[in-house]
Amino acid sequence: TLLEWWQHMSQQKLEPDAPRHSKRVRVTDDPCIVTMQEMMRGKEGLLSLAQGVVHWQPPPEALDCLNDPAIMHTINSYGDDDGLPELRAALKDKLRVENGIEEVEVMVTTGANQAYVNLVLALIDAGDGAVLFEPYYFNHMMALQMTGSANSVIRGTTTVDMLPDMDWLAKELSAPNGQRVRMVTLVNPGNPTGTMIPKAMLEAASTLCAKHGVWLVIDNTYEYFTYEHEGWAAHSCVAGEHVVNIFSFSKAFGMMGWRVGYLAFPKTLKASLLKVQDTIPICPCIASQRVAFAALKLGGRTWVKQLVAALGEQKQLVRDAVADTLGPACLVGGSGAIYLMVKLPEAYQDDVAVVRWLADKHKICVIPGSACGVRGSLRLSYANSPIGRCKEAAAR
Repeated sequence: TLLEWWQHMSQQKLEPDAPRHSKRVRVTDDPCIVTMQEMMRGKEGLLSLAQGVVHWQPPPEALDCLNDPAIMHTINSYGDDDGLPELRAALKDKLRVENGIEEVEVMVTTGANQAYVNLVLALIDAGDGAVLFEPYYFNHMMALQMTGSANSVIRGTTTVDMLPDMDWLAKELSAPNGQRVRMVTLVNPGNPTGTMIPKAMLEAASTLCAKHGVWLVIDNTYEYFTYEHEGWAAHSCVAGEHVVNIFSFSKAFGMMGWRVGYLAFPKTLKASLLKVQDTIPICPCIASQRVAFAALKLGGRTWVKQLVAALGEQKQLVRDAVADTLGPACLVGGSGAIYLMVKLPEAYQDDVAVVRWLADKHKICVIPGSACGVRGSLRLSYANSPIGRCKEAAAR
């Protein structure tokens, strides 16, 4: 009877569904750097042209500041949400003198990646249109995916030199029936492309975004990695009430593990960004900010540019090794940042398989272009080893 069936069912042990991961994270790309680290773990003799890091350490005198008892006394408490006042003041001076950016607020963050996440949360809602130009920086894509915009990322096209296509952007922003764009992201100089965006192109992007009421976010992590002595253009910035600039100490000062980045943004954004900042880190690490402040005071740009100038030899070693094998036409980049992009031959478009083959057979780690949205290519970083190891990597 129905009653007997109900009594039987009520006595059964019903197994609950296992707790699941959020859909936002499930649709987020796997972190390719973690994949590379796992590939290298436990293997003897591997050399890396993969992760975008530099081979130098922070200025020793900057690290020495942590030996000061007066400073050490301050690092165990919370600080201002948006960063130490003296560091923010020094950064505003730097922005004015070096970047031509004035009348902005500054927020110190736990690296440039956290700065970008702060912006995604403060500037757009889940599902809003956000433009990334292919090839894009993979962590930018991941930030948009895991905050609910996986299906609303608009992939912009690039020129043959892998520069953002401004004609495409003008059409996309003007399209009457297209998806409403709320944010455009540029990386200058490019990661993964290694290309410097000309100032006129930055200004064109800024004008377009202002006209259509769109936020323009520019990631300047590699601002000091320029090669004017080789005939390439210097780095430049644009600013405005619709523009937010991201900067970083990580690569320039060899402070990757110290995690210090910062935002330069219109004053109208401060309250919104503070909500995000207070929820995620509360405040940036005090010890890291002390080292960053000391690095600025102990040479800043001048100290970094001396080290960057020496990267030209390493860049040429890697460039020549690839060109000798695949021809110079396969290479893009070299005008900025620390990367070269390699277009693979038509018969080898499975770039993940090529990455595995290079690691297994030749003991070299690189990043597949598919992690940046461009299948059939590789990203090579030439700054993460001293010259001797770089020569060996190029030879392999």
